[in-house]
Amino acid sequence: MIRILLAEDDDAMRAYLSRALENAGYDVTAVDRGTAALPYLETQTFDLLLSDIIMPEMDGIELAQRSADISPGTKVMFITGFAAVTLKANRAAPQARVLSKPFHLKDLVLEVERLFADSELADNGHPHT
Repeated sequence: MIRILLAEDDDAMRAYLSRALENAGYDVTAVDRGTAALPYLETQTFDLLLSDIIMPEMDGIELAQRSADISPGTKVMFITGFAAVTLKANRAAPQARVLSKPFHLKDLVLEVERLFADSELADNGHPHT
């Protein structure tokens, strides 16, 4: 099962995203800030870090950079409502995907599925069945 670490400071959005991803079959650990995500990255293995960019204490970009050092195999996807921040995220973590708010939950799940389908193709030239 694909494990996702979700860092989102908005309580309602965090619950909403967690539920949608769990309903799609993912194992989700959710935290309310980047600094709360670090201990999880240091002690557990996650396939994806799904992070808001604008958060208190540590923004998503810094969290992604720390994640790359701690857990280089963890993919990164950002969620944000700010177009200017998207440009900064693309420069700071060019391998990360950025999903702009507002988005439909179906779009989030499809984007996560696409991210892992792309890596399976890169791993062995065809998707796992």
